[in-house]
Amino acid sequence: MKDLFWLDTGTGRPLVFLHGGFTDHSMWDDQIPVLASRYRVIAPDARGHGRSANAAEPFRHTDDLAALLRHLDTGPAILVGVSMGASVAVDTALEHPELVSAVVVSGAGTSEPYFTDPWTTRTWAAWHAAMAAGDLDASVEGLMLFAAGPHRTLGDLDPEVVDRLRRMTQGTMSKHTKDEPDHLIPVRDTWDRAAGIDVPVLAVNGALDSPDHIGMAERLAGAVPDGSAISIDGTAHYPNMERPDVFSDILEDFLTARFPERRRRAEP
Repeated sequence: MKDLFWLDTGTGRPLVFLHGGFTDHSMWDDQIPVLASRYRVIAPDARGHGRSANAAEPFRHTDDLAALLRHLDTGPAILVGVSMGASVAVDTALEHPELVSAVVVSGAGTSEPYFTDPWTTRTWAAWHAAMAAGDLDASVEGLMLFAAGPHRTLGDLDPEVVDRLRRMTQGTMSKHTKDEPDHLIPVRDTWDRAAGIDVPVLAVNGALDSPDHIGMAERLAGAVPDGSAISIDGTAHYPNMERPDVFSDILEDFLTARFPERRRRAEP
């Protein structure tokens, strides 16, 4: 595991925070200290992201996560993910179910996304074009549009949130070149298999996210035997960063209901 970076803090039932694509574990900086008072919080940088090494051979993010949890001798764990991280959480519930006790997703369903909304398809196309051209600045700014969503501009967001996202995205994208091989192996038939996920699933979406991202997360919550969905007003693809207190409260309410042995800290 020497080529992967992770944080491991707190004690109790393991709670794993999984970041979005081209960001890193620090997108969870508002949640980690709050939850670490009652849970063992683990927050890795996915391979090729943040402080983790780039891939040198074929791999799957879910297998990296499973190897990390086994290395840390912990599990089953509550997996909480945004965007790509949500996909990794679902993949792990499918591929390594013995390591998962609950799944919380935001802005994604499974690792096999589909996009039909015009704003989303245009934004993805522009981002892919910038990536193919090797234009780092345009690639960063293209991905940043998802932080605003289809109903706002970046100027409508808290500048600190925008700065944090931009720093993470620049840091991860600068690790890569346009001609490097793609070693990521996809997980197959995820939507067909999703109904077999037998742990609680919660979808926490930004109400201003694209219809595709919201729809996929809600589809997942509706496909599993024990699923539910909730939205956070005034946020798009990164609700945990835009309204961290609300996101943390929703997460803690879900965990307290599902795992009552870990009661919430009393309010002052």
